[in-house]
This record gives sequence, C-alpha cells and structure tokens, in this order.
Amino acid sequence: MGLTAALIQMTSGDNPATNLEMARRYLQQAAAQGATLALTPEVTNCVSTSNANQNRVLQTEAEDITLAGLREEARALGIWVLIGSLALKTRDADGRFANRSFLIDPDGAIRARYDKIHMFDVQVSPSETYRESAGFRPGTKAVVAQTPLAAFGLSICYDLRFAHLYRSLAKAGAVVLTVPAAFSPITGAAHWETLLRARAIETGCFVLAPAQTGRHPASDGQRVRSTHGHSLAVAPWGEVLLDMGTVPGVGLVNLDLARVVEARDRVPALFHDRDFALPDESP
Repeated sequence: MGLTAALIQMTSGDNPATNLEMARRYLQQAAAQGATLALTPEVTNCVSTSNANQNRVLQTEAEDITLAGLREEARALGIWVLIGSLALKTRDADGRFANRSFLIDPDGAIRARYDKIHMFDVQVSPSETYRESAGFRPGTKAVVAQTPLAAFGLSICYDLRFAHLYRSLAKAGAVVLTVPAAFSPITGAAHWETLLRARAIETGCFVLAPAQTGRHPASDGQRVRSTHGHSLAVAPWGEVLLDMGTVPGVGLVNLDLARVVEARDRVPALFHDRDFALPDESP
C-alpha cells in the first residue's frame, strides 16, 4: 500500500489572512498534482516575533480562520491535510498560546490534535535567542492518528531533538512521522537533515517534514525572522526522498508503506530495547 504526499513549503508572515490564501493555493496545487495527503509547516497561520502582534491577530481554535479555511479546502478537494501547526490563543490564566498540529480528513473533520511538547528555549548565537515557553505553553500528550492511509505519529519542530518521543510513537503503531517545522537557519544547516534521517533510521518510519523558509514578512517595527527551509521526506532506511531547497512551493513524494516492514525486518532495533542500570554516580 502507498500514498502520495505533498510537502508544502511556505514563507508565512504575521498576517493570518494572507497566509491562509497562500496555503489554500498550495493545497489546490497539491490536489491537482494527485496528492492524497498535503502537509503544511509549523505556524502556518502566523510567523511573528512580537507578542503584542500575536495577541492582536491570533484566535482560539474555535474562531481561527486558518483552521476553518483549511478544513473547508480539505473537504472541497477531497484530500487529507496535516496542518503542521497553528499558533492559537488559549484560556490559560497566564495568557500563553498553544502551538497545535491538526490532521484533517477529506470530509473536513479534525481527526487528531497535537500540542507541541518541547519548547524551543535556546540561544543559537550571540544575536539569536528564542524563548518559546515565554509565549507558548507545552503540550503533555503524544499522539498517534490511525487513518485509512497510515498511522501517523505527530510532532512539531524542536520535538525532533528528543529521540525517545519518536520511538514511543513508532512503538504505539506509527509508520509515518510528521515533523512540521520553522527551523532556525543556523541549527537547520547544522542539524536538520541529520536529525530527520536519524529519526527515520531509529524507528523504521517514513518522516515527512514540511518547513517554513526564507525571510518572513513582518509589520513595521518588528524583528524579521528567517527560517532554514529544506522540507524533507525521508524513507525508513534513512535515504532522503525529497529536499525542497529554500524556494516556497509544493513537492510530491510517493511512499511505499511496505518499506516500513522491510526496514524493521532488516534491523529490528525498535524491538531490541533492554532495561539497564544507570552509571554509578558515587565517587
């Protein structure tokens, strides 16, 4: 059994309405090219470095125009859509947002939700610092979505660095791992492909990673953010099937799901875990 997946690479700005129209066009292109599943990147609806701007333009899940619009598009096109993630307002007392991924079926119904667990709190260079947890609250639950296409293990961006999450998703039945991202150019150049290929090899899963790319449009006075691009599709044996470079657009890849069984039969490391004692910390 196989499926045709379309990775959508975007340069989202800080205006959700503009981003929605762009995402709609890409979904239409994906469907026209024969995709049965289309995947958008992290924060499809809004890439912004300003908390004040986010508070002005972001909405709750029930009100979000991007979620409503892409559900409508999935229904009109008759395809599955993985909305990589949306930045959403919550009812949390501290006012933090959610970074939430959605799997939408061809009827436009939400089949799965996943809130990003690991927050990107890092200083990647003297001039580039991120404190995602200041504006977003972390999720607490891993998600595997069972569908007629395949079992999908959902994740988002910085989750990629936590291998145990992906082993847990694969052991829970996932055969395709989704890693929508807005990776920093610095960490992206150093680690993005290596980590994606490692997650595929460790689990014997396909990995689909749609990404944000380039310099993101921002309102006057806001710091402009840049992202790495290079949306990737990786096979269970670790080879890269698709690398979209840095240009926005749609890239198609055909997945032969029998390759998951083949890879896991050749090297069944996913099933060879053993308990072990931690190193003795005594002097």
